[in-house]
Order: sequence, then C-alpha cells, then structure tokens
Amino acid sequence: MQKWFGSSGVCINENGQLLMVLQGKPEEKKTWSIPSGGKEHDETFEECCIREIEEETGYSGEIIEEIKVKRKTYEHLNITAEAHYFIVKIVGGKRNFQDPDNLIYDIAWKTLDEIKNLELTFPEDRDFLINYITKVFKLNSLFN
Repeated sequence: MQKWFGSSGVCINENGQLLMVLQGKPEEKKTWSIPSGGKEHDETFEECCIREIEEETGYSGEIIEEIKVKRKTYEHLNITAEAHYFIVKIVGGKRNFQDPDNLIYDIAWKTLDEIKNLELTFPEDRDFLINYITKVFKLNSLFN
C-alpha cells in the first residue's frame, strides 16, 4: 500500500469565512476543499501547508497552530494518507490562480451556511470545519 503525506490550511477571515478552492482533474467532477496538498521530500508539514496555500490561492500565510492529524486508508486506491491540518493566518498576497498542477478552478471565501451545502472533496471534513469555525467565533465573541 502506498503512503501519502500532506498538509491542509484552515484560513478563517475576520468575517468568519473559510478560504476554499474548487478543484479536480479535468475529467473529474469539481469539488471544494481547503487548500491542501502533498508534502515534498525535504519540507516540513508546516512548510508544505504554507506552500500549498500560496500555490493554490496566491495568499501568503503564517502558521498559528496544528489542530488535527487525519489518517485515512483508501482501500480502492491502495493508499494510506496522513494529512496535518493547521490554522493559518493570511498575512499577504492576493487571490491569484497560480496552481502549477492546473487543478484549481475557483478560489473563494465561503460562509458557514455555504459550507453546510457544498460538495466537498473530503466530505468527512465538513463537521470538523463547521465545528471549528463555530468554536472560533464563540470564543471571539467572548473577548470582543
């Protein structure tokens, strides 16, 4: 069984919207995901996360903290995957299509209500993302 390692960036703006990309191979149905991708040989999971966000969206980010590691086996693909999820603060750049793999079709900030109904690349992430955004905004409202 092949092993895949990668990172995902959870970027939430001041309006509580999540940075997402519409992605897929040309022959596939396009689905939404947070910026993510495979780790290159000599990079850390944090470096992978920042690189993938910049490649897929044009934004530059800063890691705040690691919040989750997802391990999943895809029997039908003969792959085990380990994805590290990070909270990332956008610190620069601008929305820009520059994906070297040409798999990104849209870049958008999605609301909590939109996330509930989007067709996701990784549907198993929906509850985690909704719960995380909800938790962040409850905490923010306590301190504002």
